Amino acid sequence: MSRDQVIGWILVLVSLVVIIVYTYIMFFTNYWELLVKITLVVGVLGIGGIMAWIGYTLATTPPPKPIEEIEKEIEEELKKLEQETSKEEKTQ
Repeated sequence: MSRDQVIGWILVLVSLVVIIVYTYIMFFTNYWELLVKITLVVGVLGIGGIMAWIGYTLATTPPPKPIEEIEKEIEEELKKLEQETSKEEKTQ
């Protein structure tokens, strides 16, 4: 059995235990209100954290070059290549 398979089975077992414990607390104890509150807080924090990460990434990533600038760079490179190939043809 490979390492990935072992990790996969561990994740399956942990998930099943979490499901069983969550269901037990939800339906068979007096702590279901606390469980719901914790679940909602974790969900809101997760979504808020993802949104904050996306916002930070957008705010700190430099904007891409304009298309016109990229086209000029490509044209310059093509001219250089044409000059190099014409020089090589003349020397042969």
